[in-house]
Amino acid sequence: MLDIFLDALIDSLKVFGIAFVLYFLFSFVHERVTASFQKHKGVSPLLGASCGLIPECGISVVGADMYHKKQISMGTILAIFFACSDEALFILCSDYKKIAYMIPLLAIKWICGMGIGYLVDAIFKRRETIESALLKVDCCEHHHNQEGFLLKHLLHPFLHCLKIFMYVLIVNLFFGILVHWIGEEQIISFLSSNEALAPLFAGLIGLIPNCAASVLMSELFLLNGLSFGALVTGLSVNAGVGLIYLLKFKETRKNALWMLLILFLYSLCIGYILFAIMKGV
Repeated sequence: MLDIFLDALIDSLKVFGIAFVLYFLFSFVHERVTASFQKHKGVSPLLGASCGLIPECGISVVGADMYHKKQISMGTILAIFFACSDEALFILCSDYKKIAYMIPLLAIKWICGMGIGYLVDAIFKRRETIESALLKVDCCEHHHNQEGFLLKHLLHPFLHCLKIFMYVLIVNLFFGILVHWIGEEQIISFLSSNEALAPLFAGLIGLIPNCAASVLMSELFLLNGLSFGALVTGLSVNAGVGLIYLLKFKETRKNALWMLLILFLYSLCIGYILFAIMKGV
């Protein structure tokens, strides 16, 4: 049980660290970045997918927070979620036999992440809400400029990330205990004996909002307990705690559930297409 707590604490501290660095830097360019997303809507999903490739689960939380504040579109945050891989890339690099899969994995997640981003933005247009958020930023800009350096660039980001850290720690503990209770050996055995259903099961594992899920699926892939298509499905569904972060807010809860469904079905389709291609080869 102590190991589970330590793993959850370490994962949560990683999120806190990367989130704090990003929020610290973001505090200097907040208005410019927000205005950039507004001015260049055509490349927002591309930027989102590119940011999502950064192997840190804190990226999904920061993106979710920006979506909650109506600074990016639904398509952009979905592009970030789909492209996320957490610690999976580091695990793939540890095995020279599987490292060749890293490039196609990143390429597929980047291209398909952009694809779902542009498609969703074409269907669910959020331009009016993003514009109104920008007006709010402009109105408050004078107030923020009067704040001291420590308050604006250190204290505010620290307190905000501390709240995120506590929430992420609770989620990581819960799902860490759940995975421990089920057992990795049982999961490997079950997936190996149900290869055709592996993408579906990997997608269900990916729904676990925890870095442990991406680690588990990567290890299963290295042990040949998971096909490449199933790995892509699971890692694409697994967006860290970004989606769960959105579910805690009443105003984003409905859209978060829609995003979860879209992400799951889209990732499942991509996974089975890859599974069929690999089988044909």
